[in-house]
Amino acid sequence: MNNSYEPPIFELAAPGRIGVSLPECDVPTTALPAHLLRSDELNELPELSETEVIRHFTRISQRNMCIDTTMYPLGSCTMKYNPKIHEEAARMPGFANAHPLQPAYLSQGVLRLMYELQRDLGEISGFDAVSLQPAAGAQGELTGILVFKAYHADRGDHARTEILVPDAAHGTNPATAAMVGYKVVEVKSDERGNVDIADLKTKISPRTAGMMLTNPNTVGLFEEQIEEVCALVHAAGGLMYGDGANFNAILGIVKPGQVGFDFMHYNLHKTFTTPHGGGGPGSGAVGCTAALAPFLPAPYAAKVGDSYDWQAPAKSIGQVKAFWGNFGMLVRAWTYIRMLGGFGLREVSETAVLNANYIQAQLRDYYPVAVDRFCMHETVLKGQIAGASGVRTVDIAKRLIDYGIHPPTVYFPLIVPEALMIEPTETESKFNMDRFIAVMRTIAAEAQQDEEILHQAPTKGVVRRVDEVRAARQPVLRYTKEVFAAFYAEPGHHTV
Repeated sequence: MNNSYEPPIFELAAPGRIGVSLPECDVPTTALPAHLLRSDELNELPELSETEVIRHFTRISQRNMCIDTTMYPLGSCTMKYNPKIHEEAARMPGFANAHPLQPAYLSQGVLRLMYELQRDLGEISGFDAVSLQPAAGAQGELTGILVFKAYHADRGDHARTEILVPDAAHGTNPATAAMVGYKVVEVKSDERGNVDIADLKTKISPRTAGMMLTNPNTVGLFEEQIEEVCALVHAAGGLMYGDGANFNAILGIVKPGQVGFDFMHYNLHKTFTTPHGGGGPGSGAVGCTAALAPFLPAPYAAKVGDSYDWQAPAKSIGQVKAFWGNFGMLVRAWTYIRMLGGFGLREVSETAVLNANYIQAQLRDYYPVAVDRFCMHETVLKGQIAGASGVRTVDIAKRLIDYGIHPPTVYFPLIVPEALMIEPTETESKFNMDRFIAVMRTIAAEAQQDEEILHQAPTKGVVRRVDEVRAARQPVLRYTKEVFAAFYAEPGHHTV
């Protein structure tokens, strides 16, 4: 006789279960017209008690890997701890209950916070104007390149049809340029991981509208000739766009607006500790020089005398986001800046850079370094273990799951073979980093002893290794009994 308990795996509902009891209606009722009434029963609606609903979603949530439960060294995405005081601030009634259609005189606190955040972000980055509207970094990019196009058009310069993009760039950079109608021209990297100046000179032309550049770049390195790069693009009449995904490395140290960038997005959901969410809500606030300020999205928060109001730039490209942006994220970023101040923000970057270099130094004898120089906030290693030729980066990443650590970014940047991009951030302690280092060394030893250990990983996760090619070609887009069975089974017992 099998005495093991098997919990319900698909049909959790049962007739008669009630999750909530509604009070008697205390307002006048109106009969619905007959043509709006249903003629069939609501059989598809589940009948569940509150207990079952809570247990279901709690059980699923506990199977997630998240920054609050484990180290999350996702390179370039800056998955660092989100202080809980942010949540408290964002939930304050004056902020949480504010409505975007309120008139300005009823929104003075909201407008003041946005005005001060605009001012602070401008000061931190060295830009003259800031817009908080874009909902994510990619939308910030789109905003910037639309502003570039409007700027050139306003000057009657319609011959500029190309955007320069390094070969190590984030994929959103060329995608953004193409969406705005520009031709993407790729620029090579040199042996030190910088933009190849010689190649750049051959690509710049009167057709150049601008260049999109991440600094520190996606190999985790500071562009050593950044001022020369900016000067070359400017000399050709182009503009410099700064991808701010890696701004976490230079807070309080380098101001992009002072080294030659004309426009940049910030990624408040990376550098300024607002949550990433499940694909959102993010915040891709943007900053720019005075020359580009007239083209920013409308409206922005402005101080008029002793009060605050909405204003629109003279030649605005229009709105890029409904209403004023993801306001809850703005409250969190404002709180973060107020908590740390200027010296604290600089310490954030100094610690993030120190942590990344510590990990690089501790793992360089186990995993080759992509470019052998001091890194910034992230280190890019190669998943190439001596004596384990059959092991690849994906095997290392999957094995990390068995040790309770979220894998780093893999196979990016594309110019690095078998890339492992590791970003510890400033919020990980030396204790946690030492554990991560020990696990990475253990995985290297396992690979040398028995490659199959890594090929089978993960064996302790919620699901076993998936067939990623099949998943891409034959995705499961809705729950089935089989999918639910995998979610409710004991960890590691099923392959989905």
